[in-house]
Amino acid sequence: MGEEIALNYFTNKSSLRSIFQEQITNLILINNDECAMTCSSNYTAKIYAHILTFFKNLKILRIIEPSIVSYPPLSLCYLPSTTFSSPILTHLYINVQTFDDCLCLLDGRLKQLTTLFVTVCCPFESSRIIHNMLFGEDIQQTLMNIGLQDVTSIVNYVCDSRAACSIFSLPFQFDYLKDLGNKFPNIVFSYVTYLHVKDNDPFRHEFFVRIVQSFPLLKYLQIYNVRSSLPVDAMTFSSDNCQLYSTIEYPHLTTLDLSCAHREYVEQFLNETKTYMPCLTELIVMVRDLTVVTKNFTRNETRRNCAKVKTLFILPPLLHVEGLYDYFPSLYK
Repeated sequence: MGEEIALNYFTNKSSLRSIFQEQITNLILINNDECAMTCSSNYTAKIYAHILTFFKNLKILRIIEPSIVSYPPLSLCYLPSTTFSSPILTHLYINVQTFDDCLCLLDGRLKQLTTLFVTVCCPFESSRIIHNMLFGEDIQQTLMNIGLQDVTSIVNYVCDSRAACSIFSLPFQFDYLKDLGNKFPNIVFSYVTYLHVKDNDPFRHEFFVRIVQSFPLLKYLQIYNVRSSLPVDAMTFSSDNCQLYSTIEYPHLTTLDLSCAHREYVEQFLNETKTYMPCLTELIVMVRDLTVVTKNFTRNETRRNCAKVKTLFILPPLLHVEGLYDYFPSLYK
């Protein structure tokens, strides 16, 4: 969805008005507009508010990103309290500008809202944040103060000057979760199949044990972390017969993106003594990291997790890498 497309179809002049307006109750929009290209308040009034007005029977609304580029967030603080309101909407998944905008969603304008997932794009801009630091405990207390008991939050400092804040009702009912860091609630995300993890601190082995336990149906995993994961001597952790950790199994994982991860995470996932991925069919990785970890495609301990890979994206792309096709036999099929 782009602004022009939305204005073309979500209007009373559209030839598809009757189909769109009356019959749609569950709407998923992929927003292609870029956050930096428009004013969030104007976009909210022009697009987001109009969506709730136009779709008379809409109960579930999800607005998602087509890639890592963020779309214009919902911004309500300086708009009338009747903006973006609905008497029947029950589920909402959307990016918001600040934590204050999230609280606006909870002021009664969405009377039947039972499930909420928001990503706060600029958490430091909230009037409720003191000393420019955002803490999950502060958010949790605020939610409890306004009577929301079955709601929790995740605050993750993905770098020194940027935090990602997600607020959602329980149980978590979406299949996508982005910017998860080392600290997250001890709950089971039963529906999540797509997960993006990112943190300013390294991920340890225990973190990935928690991932398996908390995300039982995980199919797509993207790791963004350039910090070494080594908690002990590098030679000990990288050895083929390391017995310090139990093997982690991802029974449903089909796609693994390590293109923005430290080499030690390639070691963590491809070495079968540390991780086993019986269903892995797609791998995205830096070619230098792959050749080093697999010892120029000769290492037995990393062969098993590569055996079923049918789609391999190596960066930078190369026409020929000696030994690669023998090591990934399913690429021929």
